[in-house]
Amino acid sequence: MRVRVLFFGILKDLVGETQGDFDFPEGASLDTVFQSFAARFPQLRQMAPSIVVARNREFAAPTVLIQEGDEVAFLPPVSGGIATETWEKAEGGHWFGLTRHAIDTRALQARLLTGAEGAVVTFEGVVRNHTNGRPTLCLDYEGYEGMALATMRRIGLEIAASFPVGRVAMVHRLGRMLIGETSVAVMVTAPHRRPAFEAALEGINRLKRLVPIWKKEHFADGAVWVEGEWDSNVPMVG
Repeated sequence: MRVRVLFFGILKDLVGETQGDFDFPEGASLDTVFQSFAARFPQLRQMAPSIVVARNREFAAPTVLIQEGDEVAFLPPVSGGIATETWEKAEGGHWFGLTRHAIDTRALQARLLTGAEGAVVTFEGVVRNHTNGRPTLCLDYEGYEGMALATMRRIGLEIAASFPVGRVAMVHRLGRMLIGETSVAVMVTAPHRRPAFEAALEGINRLKRLVPIWKKEHFADGAVWVEGEWDSNVPMVG
């Protein structure tokens, strides 16, 4: 069987490639795929407890069997190409997007407002100028884009169903970002302020643990992929 295998973040650096098509025998599992690369790149096996795998853009357990034409992606802990941007409007007027442009929160708010709201809460994550006292020059963000958009949509719809709110929007930047720029925004409208605040907080917390987007931080003396942490319910390969 031939499947497409993708690597992201630090894993891409370790194996020296972003994606490729590979042949595996009938009955092979996602773990079979992982072990074939771990045999060539032992550091992958050392990182296994923090790596998750996706099959056709959905999280999957290593024991899941692969099929002809599958897309298999190995994902390092989240930290948090589309030529310009992609937006998706979901039922109920919710919006989710990935963009390489500056995030325009006023325009995003205009997409959500209906006139019935009593509150709009917006969280913006911005690029700071240091990490642990070490001056930061800039950040690079990359993502497993199709899965990232689908995961934001799922999170947003679940939050909208769990809180007494109106509409939810999430958008994340990709590409090079400078100090002070907004990297991610979560916006919630609601009749009252408290559920809007609570839903926005839940949204950014879940986004940071589940959406497959990674950042590389650049300093004057080098660059590193920022280590994050997966949600405890996501199955690991090791």
